[in-house]
Amino acid sequence: MNKRQTIAAAALAMALTTAITAPVQAAGKEKCYGIAAAGQNDCGNLAGTHSCAGQSTVDKDPGEWKLVAKGSCETMGGMLKAEAKERYEAAKKQG
Repeated sequence: MNKRQTIAAAALAMALTTAITAPVQAAGKEKCYGIAAAGQNDCGNLAGTHSCAGQSTVDKDPGEWKLVAKGSCETMGGMLKAEAKERYEAAKKQG
């Protein structure tokens, strides 16, 4: 096997490992809204103003989320998506 084939095989193995383990790592986790510190969110928000991790600008914004162990969100003072979405929609109507 030449150097190019070795690199390609290693890249393929890494891609397959990531594809297989990513869902396993998310198993037993849930999105918890309203607990992320500014710049510590895991991905996009309910408002759709950004789609990337680390872009929240306010501590404990109810539209921002972090991935936490399943069942721990509410004990951390957060909300699951349904409740967060209801609050977001209500605030949008008022404002």
